[in-house]
Amino acid sequence: MANDQQSEHKYLNSKLDINDLNADPFVQFRYWFNGAMKAHPDDANTMVLATADSGGKTSARVVLLKGFDNEGFVFFTNYDSRKGRQIAVNPNAALVFFWHNLEKQVRIEGRVEKTSRKESDAYFRIRPEGSNISAIISPQSQRIPDRDYLEHLKQDHLNSYRNKTLDRPENWGGYRLVPDLFEFWQGRENRLHDRFEYTWTNGGWEIYRLAP
Repeated sequence: MANDQQSEHKYLNSKLDINDLNADPFVQFRYWFNGAMKAHPDDANTMVLATADSGGKTSARVVLLKGFDNEGFVFFTNYDSRKGRQIAVNPNAALVFFWHNLEKQVRIEGRVEKTSRKESDAYFRIRPEGSNISAIISPQSQRIPDRDYLEHLKQDHLNSYRNKTLDRPENWGGYRLVPDLFEFWQGRENRLHDRFEYTWTNGGWEIYRLAP
């Protein structure tokens, strides 16, 4: 294990005060997200999605944010995957964005719902063909014998549907996490970090500072 004193990050880049925050957490997120896109456009939309089954057993994985607005945060996946099965029985989930070089983190909690068929179809149409073929053939999260199994599924699909339009499979599409909690975290020196939580209460957002 590395010596903590040698490996500790100093967090000296910035600070966060309640007067710096917009009253609307979606506006605040967009401000931070735009800054992350300018600094690291290839990684800014990378987020951890945590879900749980009906018994409360959790799992987490990295997915890509594909859009957000005041209605929520959108990602796409196979509905039969582990996350899809968990969301079906327990729609409560959480997202985490961590922009290390900016020393910023955002946590978002809320309920997950499927996007409309129209929205899922529209996104499927703009994806690369290879990605869509993978979405069609892959039995996501299921055990498979080896890599060749996937390659054979791919080749069989190419042989059967060459030069045909790829239609979105019914078991693939979008989800939208509708937030009821945001937390904005700014790293500070000596780990006395700045943390602010937005909680949806009585039809409006209330903001609290949290201890690091």
